[in-house]
Amino acid sequence: MSKAKTVYVCQNCGMQSSRWVGRCTACDSWNSFVEESVAVKPKAPRSGVLLDDRPVQLHELKAGQEDRLMVGMPELDRVLGGGLVPGSVTLLGGDPGIGKSTLMLQAMAGIVSQGRKVLYVSGEESTQQTKMRAERLGAADHKGLFIVNQVDLSTIQQHIQNLKPDVAVIDSIQVVYHPDIPSSPGSVSQVRECAAVLTQLAKSMGMALFIIGHVTKDGAIAGPRVLEHIVDTVLYFEGERYTTYRVIRSMKNRFGSTNELGVFEMTGQGLLEVENPSEIFLAERPQHTSGSVVVPILEGSRPFLVEVQGLVSRSSFGVVRQKAQGFDANRLALLTAVLEKRLDLNIQDKDIFVNIVGGVRVADPAADLGVVVAVASAFLDRVIPKDIVFLGEVGLSAEVRSVVQLPIRLNEAAKLGFKRAVVPKHNMTKRNPPGPAGLELIAVTGVREALDIVSGSS
Repeated sequence: MSKAKTVYVCQNCGMQSSRWVGRCTACDSWNSFVEESVAVKPKAPRSGVLLDDRPVQLHELKAGQEDRLMVGMPELDRVLGGGLVPGSVTLLGGDPGIGKSTLMLQAMAGIVSQGRKVLYVSGEESTQQTKMRAERLGAADHKGLFIVNQVDLSTIQQHIQNLKPDVAVIDSIQVVYHPDIPSSPGSVSQVRECAAVLTQLAKSMGMALFIIGHVTKDGAIAGPRVLEHIVDTVLYFEGERYTTYRVIRSMKNRFGSTNELGVFEMTGQGLLEVENPSEIFLAERPQHTSGSVVVPILEGSRPFLVEVQGLVSRSSFGVVRQKAQGFDANRLALLTAVLEKRLDLNIQDKDIFVNIVGGVRVADPAADLGVVVAVASAFLDRVIPKDIVFLGEVGLSAEVRSVVQLPIRLNEAAKLGFKRAVVPKHNMTKRNPPGPAGLELIAVTGVREALDIVSGSS
């Protein structure tokens, strides 16, 4: 029997140390080392059938299109790059209670309805609890969906090798443990080793594998970052826990774009796909209220409109606050500094709040102009016309820079009945086609021109 020794492992990058250190020398993270017990004796090679590693010349290989397995949920298929690739490994992360298990159970029901075989390994719920969830989702009557409650990795391997499913789901990787590793389940060593063994098994069998992982309080998937390097696709399931809308986005995808986004609505019958998010996000937009601006953003190849709300109030505590919900707080600080320095708005002693309605997180630079106009509208108490949209990146000199895929954004705005669009002047070149019929384009070179629309001088 092998002996065990105590080491300290970085939870962020997996680096080991013989003693505790405050700062990791590999990833520069602070207070990330935890104490673990590891086996002194080298572990046996991972079981599983190895792939053919015979060197071949590149021109001898026959390139072909991979046969993808459609999940049956267009929103999820889009984020995956057009369906599941056989032998691929997908890591799904999200906050507890956000709906990861619900999403996976619905997706697996769609796969077995095509005559495929699925193994769902539930380590946190019993088979009866999973059955109750499936009945609520209407997925309990599908044949070909096998459920097992197991956390021992060697037993899970045996089930997969005996059943030979087309798709397998591990829910979740933090509760699965390798019997040869003395540390507790969920530790860095356990998560890393279990994910590596399951990945090798999936690729050797040509089986698509989903691994569900919890996230830390910082929003990163629990375990070392090497876990994201092992898998082929990393998906994040996001959304405010007390709102009905959920967003799934791809952070890494070897078989498709990493900018795609899917939108779902959580209901009593499970997750429903939102085909037109723009109408949902703008359905409750207030009328005749300052600080409300509509911005056409782009996530991958999908455009949709979001409402940006701004609020400016007098600071009561002597310390100015700048809070952003769904928008980068550092970016908000930069944009408010531009308003104060370049446009002479006296907001240095004001509390500034920005909210992206619907629980969406916006990282598109084209939303800069909308945020600036929303803050200025709230400060000046001027109502933005309801038939106009704003888009453009704002620089430190208060200039409005061009954005990508302008025609796609404008078509989405015109589809929902908007009549005017404030766009960067640099986008109005001969290479770019004009906007759709019925949509007036107002070209601006700086933020001041856009604010003239807010103040009513134009």
